[in-house]
Amino acid sequence: MRGKAVIAGVGHTAFGKLPGRSTVSMNVEACRKALEDANIPKDRVDAVFVKTPSSARELMYGQKLTEALGIQPKMNFALDQGGAANISLISIAIMAIDAGQIDVALVCYADNPRSGDRAIYSRPRGDDAAYGWFSTAAGYAMIHQRYLIEHGARPEHFGAVAVACRKHGAANPNAQVRKAITMDQYMASPWVVDPLRRDDCCLVSDGGAAIVIMSAKRARELGVDKPVSILGFGHGNTGWEVPLRPELTSTLAKTAAKTAFAMAGLGPKDIDVAELYDCFTITPLMTLEDYGFCKPGQAGPFVSDGCIEIGGDLPLNTSGGLLSETGMPGMQLTIEAVRQLRGVAVTQVKGAKVALVSNQGGTMHTHATLILGN
Repeated sequence: MRGKAVIAGVGHTAFGKLPGRSTVSMNVEACRKALEDANIPKDRVDAVFVKTPSSARELMYGQKLTEALGIQPKMNFALDQGGAANISLISIAIMAIDAGQIDVALVCYADNPRSGDRAIYSRPRGDDAAYGWFSTAAGYAMIHQRYLIEHGARPEHFGAVAVACRKHGAANPNAQVRKAITMDQYMASPWVVDPLRRDDCCLVSDGGAAIVIMSAKRARELGVDKPVSILGFGHGNTGWEVPLRPELTSTLAKTAAKTAFAMAGLGPKDIDVAELYDCFTITPLMTLEDYGFCKPGQAGPFVSDGCIEIGGDLPLNTSGGLLSETGMPGMQLTIEAVRQLRGVAVTQVKGAKVALVSNQGGTMHTHATLILGN
C-alpha cells in the first residue's frame, strides 16, 4: 500500500483555552480549513472518521458531527484509542480507499478539557485506586521511575526533550506555550508526581485538527497542490494495565514501527524529521528505543547535545509537540509532518523528504506509527 494514498489537506483551530467552543464546532472549523487547504468541496467527501473527545464522551458522536458538517457519508464512525486513535483512523481510511469502499475521507479530532472538564486525566485507576493509584501522571511516573532504575538515566536526559520541544514551540505562532526553557529551569520546575517534574508533562488544551485523505490517483485528477504520500503505517497494543505488565520500559510500539517500516521499505536511518508523541518526556525516549533509533537505555545520550533540535541529526517535534504546541493529542503531529514535507513549516528542517509520526494512547497501552514522504 506504499504511496497509494495521500494527505491532501490539513487544518486546525487555535490551541489553548477556547471558552464557549464545543468539540463539534472545533471539528467543523478544522475540517473546513482542511478542505480549503486541499481545494476540494465538501460534497466530494464520502467518509468522516473522528476520534471521540476524551473529556466528554457521547453516543453517536460521528453522526452528530456529520450533521453539523452537512455531509451524508458512506462511512462514518467515532473511535477511541486514546492518543493513538488519529493514526488508527488514518489507517482505516487508507484501507477503505484501497478497497474501493470510499473515495475521500476526513479524519478529525477536537476536545476542550482546558475550558471544560479535565476529570478524565485525574480519574482513579481500577482496584488499585484504593492504594493511591490516581491520574494519568501516576502511571507515567511509575514507568519513568522504572526506566531510571533499569538504565541509570539522568534527569538531564528527560530535560533534553523538554528543552527541545519548548524551543521549537517558542518559534511557532500557533503554539499554546511560546516560551523556551533552559536545562536549569527544567531542573528547577516543581514536582507533579515524583519523578515527573512539571516540564516533563504535556499541556492540557482545547483545539481541533483535521486532515483530508484520498488516493494518489484521485489527488492527481483533482489537481491537489503538494499532496504528501503515506508510505507506511502500523499498530501495536498492550493489553495489560501498568501494575500487571511484565516489563515497563518497552511496549508494542516495536510492533507498530516494524510494520510501518516494512510497508515503507525504510528504516530509522532514512527518517529526516520525527514527530513523536510526547505526553510525558519518558514517552519519546522509549519510542526512540522501540523504533530502533538507539539501543535500550541509550535514548538519553542519543537526545543530548542538540541532536533532536533543528539542525541536529534527528529534529524532533518541530512545532513544539504536546509539551509546547498543544496537549490536544496526536493529530497536530501529523499536520506538522505534512508541513515539513511541503517545505512550509515555521521551523523547517532543510531538505526533509521522509517524516515519522507516532501516536500513543492510555498509559502506553495503544500505539500507532505513520511514515510520510515526498
